[in-house]
Order: sequence, then structure tokens, then C-alpha cells
Amino acid sequence: MASFASLTVFFLDGTKVSFRYPRQAGTDPATIVANVKKALESDRLLLEVDGDLLLIPIKSVKYVQVSPAPEHMPAGVLRQARVR
Repeated sequence: MASFASLTVFFLDGTKVSFRYPRQAGTDPATIVANVKKALESDRLLLEVDGDLLLIPIKSVKYVQVSPAPEHMPAGVLRQARVR
């Protein structure tokens, strides 16, 4: 059985949308880090949702929450933070 993750996109207008998907990056730490870096540097989110391509421009996004966080992340990511 595939392990799942969730993605919630919070938009500048106060709305949000959530997605559930099978984990994508596999188990190789280098691949996971490369995929996270690529996502951080992109100007859009691309998702295949129910057979359709969904493109979300980053300029309309306040922030994105991915759960659970990838086990391996690029240098510079602050780990184990808590919302207060």
C-alpha cells in the first residue's frame, strides 16, 4: 500500500485548497532533496488532479503546507519549529 501525503495551498485571498496524493520522491535522500529544491525555485505548482492538469501561479499563493514533511530537505530549512 502506498504512503500518502497531503498538500494544502493557502491563497492570498484567504481561500485554501487541499490535495491528497501518493508520496512521490521515493526513498533516495538525494532525489528527495533535489525535488524539494526544484519545487522551492518554481514559479508555479503543477498537479495532476483527477486526470486534469492544474497550474497554480505562486504569485497567488500565501504559503503551502506539505504533511508529513519530507524526511530529507535542502540545507537552510529550519527543522522542528512550532507554531505559537
